[in-house]
Amino acid sequence: MNLQKLPIDNLLIVRFNRQFANVDAEQFIADILLNKLNIKHLVIGDDFHFGKARRGNFTLLQAKGLQYGFTVEDTGSFLTDSLRVSSTLIRDALALGDLTQAKRLLGRSYSVCGRVAHGSKRGRQIGFPTANIKMLRRNTPVSGVFAVTMTGLNDLVLNGIANVGVRPTFDGSNTVLLETHLFDFNQEIYGRYVEVHFQHKIRDEMRFSSIDALSAQIHNDIHIAKLFFSGEYATSA
Repeated sequence: MNLQKLPIDNLLIVRFNRQFANVDAEQFIADILLNKLNIKHLVIGDDFHFGKARRGNFTLLQAKGLQYGFTVEDTGSFLTDSLRVSSTLIRDALALGDLTQAKRLLGRSYSVCGRVAHGSKRGRQIGFPTANIKMLRRNTPVSGVFAVTMTGLNDLVLNGIANVGVRPTFDGSNTVLLETHLFDFNQEIYGRYVEVHFQHKIRDEMRFSSIDALSAQIHNDIHIAKLFFSGEYATSA
């Protein structure tokens, strides 16, 4: 999501680390909400907790609001199909590879944005060139091989497959990459800002005994992805 398109005047990003996690709820209110933001009205989720040991909550904020002159409002729970939408429920669905459930909860397909970076070119060497995006952390919400679409390239919606992981057949490094192979596409797009939309999980990432075995599996992955995009996967799987 592009925040520049939203009606937001100011955005404060606080890095969450061990030091910040140990800040007491009262100190957070004083340092961040009052001193830095000069808060007047605060909108939070109805189950919001903050501060060391999750001591801060809606009740504490209301009491401090009366003391310091700011008001607090909760958003209430948002339900879909009788389920309370939450980040935990979404992460659980993504971890299970249930992209249909994740899409239902998000209201859109789960996606990752980033700039296409140069890689080791190993995909190109075995006949499957990829557009690579470096993930910012090792513990990503999704892992494995997926049927995906890519946007951000001249209003095109391009079909492909993507692998999210550490490439165990090659090096098994600690760097998590999102590698996307686009069907029938051979343009150079290094440096372009794109968005990869996850549509269907094909399999988990795995280590293969040889490059030939990996190549054969990728051919099969592409076949499954194309069946999915054609709408034939449900009857052919």
